Amino acid sequence: MGIGSLTLPSPPQFIILSLLLLCAFGEAVDPFACDPKDAVTAGFPFCKVSMPMSDRVNDLVGRLTLQEKVRLLINGAAPIPRLGIKGYEWWSEALHGVSDVGPGTKFGGAFPGATSFPQVISTAASFNATLWEAIGRVVSDEARAMYNGGSAGLTYWSPNVNIFRDPRWGRGQETPGEDPVLAGTYAAYYVKGLQGNDGDRLKVAACCKHFTAYDLDNWNGVDRFHFNAQVSKQDIEDTFDVPFKMCVQDGNVASVMCSYNEVNGVPTCADPNLLRNTVRGQWKLDGYIVSDCDSVGVFYNTQHYTTTPEQAAADAIKAGLDLDCGPFLAQHSEDAVKQGLLNEVDINNALVNTLRVQMRLGMFDGEPSVQPFGKLGPKDVCTPSNQELALEAARQGIVLLKNSGVSLPLSHRRHQTVAVIGPNSDATVSMIGNYAGVACGYTSPLQGIGSYVKTIHQLGCANVACRDDKLFSAAIDAARQADATILVMGLDQSIEAEFRDRTGLLLPGRQQELVSKVAKASKGPTVLVLMSGGPIDVSFAKNDPRIGAILWAGYPGQAGGAAIADVLYGTTNPGGKLPMTWYPQDYVSNLAMTDMAMRSSRHRNYPGRTYRFYKGPVVYPFGHGLSYTNFVHTIVNAPHVVTVPLDGHRRSGNATVLGKAIKVNHARCNKLSVGLQVNVKNTGSKDGTHTMLVFSTPPAGHWAPSKQLVAFAKVYVPARSEQQVGISIHVCKFLSVVDRSGVRRIPIGLHRIHIGDVKHSVSLEAATLGVIKS
Repeated sequence: MGIGSLTLPSPPQFIILSLLLLCAFGEAVDPFACDPKDAVTAGFPFCKVSMPMSDRVNDLVGRLTLQEKVRLLINGAAPIPRLGIKGYEWWSEALHGVSDVGPGTKFGGAFPGATSFPQVISTAASFNATLWEAIGRVVSDEARAMYNGGSAGLTYWSPNVNIFRDPRWGRGQETPGEDPVLAGTYAAYYVKGLQGNDGDRLKVAACCKHFTAYDLDNWNGVDRFHFNAQVSKQDIEDTFDVPFKMCVQDGNVASVMCSYNEVNGVPTCADPNLLRNTVRGQWKLDGYIVSDCDSVGVFYNTQHYTTTPEQAAADAIKAGLDLDCGPFLAQHSEDAVKQGLLNEVDINNALVNTLRVQMRLGMFDGEPSVQPFGKLGPKDVCTPSNQELALEAARQGIVLLKNSGVSLPLSHRRHQTVAVIGPNSDATVSMIGNYAGVACGYTSPLQGIGSYVKTIHQLGCANVACRDDKLFSAAIDAARQADATILVMGLDQSIEAEFRDRTGLLLPGRQQELVSKVAKASKGPTVLVLMSGGPIDVSFAKNDPRIGAILWAGYPGQAGGAAIADVLYGTTNPGGKLPMTWYPQDYVSNLAMTDMAMRSSRHRNYPGRTYRFYKGPVVYPFGHGLSYTNFVHTIVNAPHVVTVPLDGHRRSGNATVLGKAIKVNHARCNKLSVGLQVNVKNTGSKDGTHTMLVFSTPPAGHWAPSKQLVAFAKVYVPARSEQQVGISIHVCKFLSVVDRSGVRRIPIGLHRIHIGDVKHSVSLEAATLGVIKS
């Protein structure tokens, strides 16, 4: 299936229009710096590509005055005309496509739009790392093209890899879900796609945000600017920091953004333990650290962390902050130096980190058109292949939650007229979620379904708030007439968004009433399609025999309607899995969003958070997702015992083994893994792509989650055939747990591996047990 009916020009027309506009608006912008036509500036050492990059950076920093330096500490960096350097806007966004949220990117002229992929929570549901990297490559192609045309920057403050800790969080839609390994793997692959693989050179510079324990926007009178997240060392190491560490170490990301909130009484953007010691020291970030927008101003003006603005500027820079999104550091850093609160060398160190990233991007290499990616332009934006990838990503992210009596897929012959009902039934802009730009075009669910069969369309509710039943009668009549009924319900940015946390988990307003009444009246099968970022308690629909099937489409991007239709009619066999737990409404009834504890507590009557620690009832569990066929796993080869070698200097009797758990930093971790060979057999009659999730349950102990994701793989298996899949589980990274002191350890003993219904036990043994020490 193609993209379908679009509200903007179709791809060939779009490209022709873009090329005509390019002629009208000019081909490319002048160099950012080191213009070869400028004989004076071209001779500066920092412009010489043949010199080592560190020498170039140091040469440039050495030529700057203090006044020039402080004006480079903010996102709207000032020009330095005497050195031939233009001003630069650091703030651009590319969460799931080039976005116009930041001032660094502008649509119009030669670039009327860009490919808008599904929202991140939807793409995460594919559990397909190669897809994430492919999306990153397309997004960076389009970003470079727009930069070459003077419409965008090269530094993108994406992705958001915070843990989707509480189902009410309005920004949960931006994240890869609730599991730290899933989020970290997503981060690494998406960043690789964005930044490219040209060694030290960057295609664009990505940024993992918001560090750390940031997952509340505005709940019950508490907002992100005033929130002090009280987090244990165990939860910081075990959950909140995992995606950021993987982003830096596995993805080699060029930037990390600190968050608005305080963590244990210290603003993250003023905490040297988080920034200088952890991100740059332990994890070895090769890049810059940036504040969330106006975070430095927030911790001075709102959190009152310091008594003077100069002290705030000094604290931020000395903590390891290199760049301020906002004007604060430009306004107060010079006075901080004059007052002796800050050394100019601290500012120099910050500039070394930002300028090095700009040089890795080629911004000091002269003419952009002769550089790698210099030929990208309007012809490379919204291409048919880019839009096809957006459609494929949407297909892969759709999750089949329920399919009783094989209600799906629908049949062209049996269901020739379909009632399409619901406030999201003809959605366009709502499908792309937040932090999006201007899409190349849209295919709504109504348009997608209409490409298969004749439709009868009724909204049922004027919008997702669904405050009254004025439109119910027409919707019920439509269901009575049609051969099948598809209800497209759910949420949008009026319910969940940045600075807007949800109040509960039920469908808004009278949506549930509409669904039940329509299902009761429908003469054919009734299918419920949900658009949302966060989970919804649809227990009523799960338990209603008149509702034969439920699909979760997330926010499926510009081609979402076509993808939904392809799944409904079996052109695509669904293979998505939920990246977050769907809880019943009463889960949040007495659970404060401000309580950061992950683990359950009986004496506090605290239920715990995410599938790793919550043991109560669920609507649908993490990892749930059905197919139109059946898959069977068989483990054909796996070890039963794996020896954990200890670091050489530990063999003298100093091996740290506490409660039969070895400190990770006392083990030889480099190539220590558990390898499995798994046969996946498709026993059904339809070809399908299987999402294989591998979980581990560690030996019993108060440190450990009940189970945790340790690997996942995607495999295409034709009907009645089988494929063998190799799985490698890194012992130190994924079979370790974190103790109450925040120390990561490898439990010695029996680890149970789960793949669907198949279980395998592997015993980890220490090579030598030395003196037991804490």
